[in-house]
Amino acid sequence: MPELPDFPDEVITEALVQYVRVPGVDGEAALITLDNGHDHTKPSSIGPAGLKNLWNALDEIEARSPRVKFIAVTGKPFIFLAGADITAMDHLQERDQALAMAQGGHAAYARLRDSEIPTFAFINGVTLGGGLELALHCHYRTISTGAKAVGLPEVAIGLVPAWGGSQLLPNLIGMEKAAQVILENPLNQNRMLKGPDVTKLGIADAEFEPADFLEESFAWAAKVLNGEVTVERPEVDKGEAWDTALAKAEAFVEGKVRGSAPAAYRALKLLKIAKDTDYSQAILDEDEALADLMVTPEHRSSLYSFNLLRKRGKKPSGAPSKGLANDVKKVGVVGAGLMASQIALLFARRLEVPVVMTDLDEERAAKGLSYIHSEIDKMDAKGRLGLGKADKLRSLVSAGADKSVYADCDLVIEAVFEDISIKHAVFGELEKIVPQECLLVTNTSGLSLTEMASRLQHPERLVGLHFFNPVAVMPLVEVIAVEQTNDETLATAFAVVKKLKKTGVLVKDAPAFVVNRLLVGMLAQAMACIDEGTPIEDVDRAVDPLGLPMTPTELLGLVGVGVGLHVTEHLNASFGDRFPVSENLKALVKLESEGSKAFEKNEAGKFELTEAGRNVLTLGDKPSTTEEVHARVVANMASEARKILDEGVVAGPEEIDLCMILGAGFPFSKGGITPYLDRIGVAKDATGSTFDAKL
Repeated sequence: MPELPDFPDEVITEALVQYVRVPGVDGEAALITLDNGHDHTKPSSIGPAGLKNLWNALDEIEARSPRVKFIAVTGKPFIFLAGADITAMDHLQERDQALAMAQGGHAAYARLRDSEIPTFAFINGVTLGGGLELALHCHYRTISTGAKAVGLPEVAIGLVPAWGGSQLLPNLIGMEKAAQVILENPLNQNRMLKGPDVTKLGIADAEFEPADFLEESFAWAAKVLNGEVTVERPEVDKGEAWDTALAKAEAFVEGKVRGSAPAAYRALKLLKIAKDTDYSQAILDEDEALADLMVTPEHRSSLYSFNLLRKRGKKPSGAPSKGLANDVKKVGVVGAGLMASQIALLFARRLEVPVVMTDLDEERAAKGLSYIHSEIDKMDAKGRLGLGKADKLRSLVSAGADKSVYADCDLVIEAVFEDISIKHAVFGELEKIVPQECLLVTNTSGLSLTEMASRLQHPERLVGLHFFNPVAVMPLVEVIAVEQTNDETLATAFAVVKKLKKTGVLVKDAPAFVVNRLLVGMLAQAMACIDEGTPIEDVDRAVDPLGLPMTPTELLGLVGVGVGLHVTEHLNASFGDRFPVSENLKALVKLESEGSKAFEKNEAGKFELTEAGRNVLTLGDKPSTTEEVHARVVANMASEARKILDEGVVAGPEEIDLCMILGAGFPFSKGGITPYLDRIGVAKDATGSTFDAKL
C-alpha cells in the first residue's frame, strides 16, 4: 500500500469481512461491509485509514483463497460509500499529499478490478464520488431501487473523479451518458441519480428492491458465477457519436461556467483521453489532475460552499424551534399562471395533500390545471413517478374560480401580479374566508410585506415564501418575516420549505430581499454601461469572471423586460441612483407593448436580443472597457451586500452566500459571493472592510 498522509479528524470507515455460504456456490463468498461505526448518524466516507482498511481486508481474503469464490462489497444500511472524507480535506495542504491520496485510491481500488476472484458491488444506498468509483472497479454491480443519491459530484467541489471514474465510466456507458454524470449533473445544482437511473444508464447490471436487496444480490451473483445469468454490456461507440458527445460537453461547460471553474475544464481533458489512452497511463493523468486541483483556491472555496450548505442550509439561522410548527393538510394557491401552477404542483408532489387553485375565471383556472397535468405527464413518461403516483397527483390538484375552497386550508399562498393594491385585495378577501390559524403566504419577489400586513386583521400569520423560477429546480426559498409574524407561523413556514425539499433562508422584509437585489443591481449597472455606449457583447463578457449561469442580457431575456423594468424602478424608488433606470430598457418595454419581441431564444436555447430589439437601442458616446464594466459591477455587488448586512436583512454574510449559490447559481468553486469579493480585493476597496464569512 502506498504511503498516505494522515487525516487527524478522519471518521474512519472499517472494511468488515464476513464469509458467507451462498446457495449454488461451491465455496464461500467474502462480504466486505464498509461502515464508519464510530458515527452511525453520518454516511460512511473514505480517507487514508479507510483505504488501508480496504487494503487489509483484501489481503485477508486473498490469504483465504481458493475457498473464496467471489468478493462482494456493500455498505451499512442505506449507505454504500459517500466518497472521500471531505471534512478532512483541509489537511491536504501540499500537492505531494494530494498526489499520494490520488495514488493510494488507485492502488486500493485496482485490487478489485485486477482481482482473479470475481468482484461484485452491492450498491445498497448513497454512493458518491469515490464510492461510485469503487463500484466501477468491481466486475459486476447491483443496485437497490431505493438508493436516493448516486453520482460523481467532484466537479461541483473543484475536483475531478480521479480514482478511475473519468476513464472507467465513459468506457462503460459511452461519452454522452458519462458527460451527464461527470459534468452536467454536478454543474446543474449537483443533481443526483436514483437507483433505477443508475440501471438505465448501464452503470448497474441488475436492480433489486430494498427489502431483500442483499439476499437477491447474493442469489444473482451465484447465477452469474454458474452461468445462469450472462451480463451483457453494449459495446461503446467510439466513433462519431463519441466525438459529438464530447463536443456537446465542451459547449455545455463553456456556456455554464464561462472559464471560471478549472475543475470542469480539467475533467474535459480527462474525458478526451478516455477514448484511446491506455488505462494505466490515463490514471497517471488523473493523479496529476487531482494533485493540481486539490491545492487550488477554487477547491478551498468549494469546501466553504459545501460546508455552508451542510451547516447553514440544514440549520437556518433565526428559524424557531420546529416543535412550534403546525401541520399543513390542505393548501390553497391564489392564481393559476405559470408561477402559481408550478408552486401548486410542488406542494402536491412533496406534501401529498389536496391543493386548490383559483383564478379570476374558470378559463384561466383550467389553463393552469392543464399545465400541471402536462407536467405530471412529462414526469411520468420519464419514469420519475412511482406506480400510480401520476394519478394521485392529478387527483390532489383542483382549480376553479370559487375562492370558498380556501375555507378549510391550513396555508394559502398568493402568486398574482406584483402590484401592492392587488395583494391587498387578495388578502382582504382571504381573511374573510380562511380559518384564523391559516397561514397567509405571499410569493412576492420584492414588494413590502410590512405594507401587506398593515391592512390585515391578523398580521401575525403573514409570511413570505419567495420561490425562484423554475420552481421545481431552484433549491432556494427566501423566507420573509415582518415584525408581527409569530413564531408558530415562521416555524410552520420553515417546516413546509423543508418538506418541499428546498433550503430556506430567513430574510427581513426589505426591497427585493437578497438575490433579486444583488442581481438587479448587476443588471442595472450593465444596462447603464450599454446606455453609455458599451457594446452589449462587451458588457456580457465583462461579467463572465463571476461564473454566473447567465449573462446580464440572457437574464433580462429570461425574466422579461417588463419585469426587469418594474423591479429596477421599484429599487430605484427605494434606493435612488444605486439602481439607475435604463432608457434602453424602457425602449425595449415599449417595443414589446407595440407587439414586437425584444428577446428570443437562439439555437443553443439562450435568450438574445432580436433584430428589432437591437434596433431600438440608443448607445451613448462614453463606452467602457470590459475591465471597467467588471469593476463597476462587482463594486456595486460589494456595496449592496454590505448594505444588506448593515440593514439586518440577513443574519450574516454566510446567508448572502447561501442565497446566491442556491438562488442565483453562483458557482461552488467561487466559495460564495462575499469570500469572492474579499479575495479579489473589491470588498475592501468598495466598502472599507472585508466580509470575513466563516462557518
